[in-house]
Amino acid sequence: MKKNKKSKKKKKSFKRDILHYIIIIILVIVVRSFIITPIRVEQKSMNPTLKHNDIMMLNKIGLKLNDINRFDVVVLNVQDEYLIKRVVGLPGEYIEYKDNKLFVNDKVVEENFTRTNTGDFVLEVIGYDIIPENKYFVIGDNRGNSTDSRIFGLINEEDIIGKTNIVIFPFKNFGIIK
Repeated sequence: MKKNKKSKKKKKSFKRDILHYIIIIILVIVVRSFIITPIRVEQKSMNPTLKHNDIMMLNKIGLKLNDINRFDVVVLNVQDEYLIKRVVGLPGEYIEYKDNKLFVNDKVVEENFTRTNTGDFVLEVIGYDIIPENKYFVIGDNRGNSTDSRIFGLINEEDIIGKTNIVIFPFKNFGIIK
């Protein structure tokens, strides 16, 4: 009789343990799929701000809770490739680079982050007078070595997967980027 009770307790304990592991696995999948996930910097287009092979945290839910703002670093899906770029132009704006300065609606906007020189550019080159609703102008910080909106055009809001601003690896680069 005592053995039977112990056996039932072990089975109950085993089922409870399995249930806990299943719940943990489901939570990890949900968090990784819908909230945050690590992402590796694959290009050099964000140098010197981000280094090739830096690992960052991609905040997917941030887009649902907050608007996309100028100078946010975002991850986008362009032709099934994940790219990390900086948002420079917002819907309803006219963007121009002249003499290495960003002009938004004909006013100079300071870019207070590390970047390389930017060649002259006007929005009309990619076929727009102003940025339409639900579209964004994105650019890499390594302006001379970046495939960005100057080349592939404006980005649709639905192609932005999330925001990122925290480097988690390598540890020497750990921290929040500007």
